[in-house]
Amino acid sequence: MSRPAARARSAGPGRTRFVDRAIIGGRRFFVGLSASRVVNRGAGIWLVALLFAATGIYGLERGGHMPAAIETARDVADTGANLVGFRIANVNLNGQSHVSPGEILATAGVKPTSSLPFFDAEGARQRLEQLAWIKRATVQKLYPDRLDIQVVEREGFALWQKDGKINVIARDGTIIAPYSDDPRYIRLPIVVGEGAQSHAVEIVDALSLVPGVRDQVRAAIRVADRRWTLKMGNGIDVRLPERGLDDALQQLAVLDRDKQLLSRDVTIIDLRLPDRVTVRLSDAAYEARQADLKAQAKARKGSST
Repeated sequence: MSRPAARARSAGPGRTRFVDRAIIGGRRFFVGLSASRVVNRGAGIWLVALLFAATGIYGLERGGHMPAAIETARDVADTGANLVGFRIANVNLNGQSHVSPGEILATAGVKPTSSLPFFDAEGARQRLEQLAWIKRATVQKLYPDRLDIQVVEREGFALWQKDGKINVIARDGTIIAPYSDDPRYIRLPIVVGEGAQSHAVEIVDALSLVPGVRDQVRAAIRVADRRWTLKMGNGIDVRLPERGLDDALQQLAVLDRDKQLLSRDVTIIDLRLPDRVTVRLSDAAYEARQADLKAQAKARKGSST
């Protein structure tokens, strides 16, 4: 099977029959009109030319060559416009930091031969806004030869770790770049797990209200895409509730301020129940606690005899 035939079939039988009928109907119309006495000879020549043009376009469409033909036509149009002074000679770029000027120009479709009248500014804007780093773009043509492109880039909001990969994400959870040693990324908060990227703003904003706790957090882990567990720098896990996140963090901040809870020899602090805080001691702390309890019981027994 040849490639043109395959492309023609991909258009679908209904669409092909419609185009065939349109071409046949057009031919009958042109033949009938050219035979009419009302139409003079000059008009007949133009009608024949239009018929051949329509047939040529149909052939390009059926053969799958239409994009190349459009590009060639645009190049021809650009050449003509450039000859009369409309070549894009100046491109002003503003707002880019992470995206290089070369990538912006290539994505927008600006070539050395591009002319201002035939440059698709709206199409360029749409293509630029498909780049991960670019949140918003404006493209403006200023005649006779200047193009202004302004972009608003997304900012790195957090690092998202999943399946061993770390990516920089924007505030809305959009992945904008793989993690690197760029100084701009080093201090970003880390969220881990499935769904963490979509809810990162929730935990990051909540932690910003308790800086004393936030500064001790190594990572926030998303659990079953329902709640968070904080992994503290000293290894303590703080289990947070599904609801009442802000209240739980405020309670933790108070306990740490008054009782230095985050500095104790514990492994887990469970804040999931609204009316109590559950703490699990480390193995060493548990054994020391048990020994202390035995010593106290022995002392009480000795004093009673």
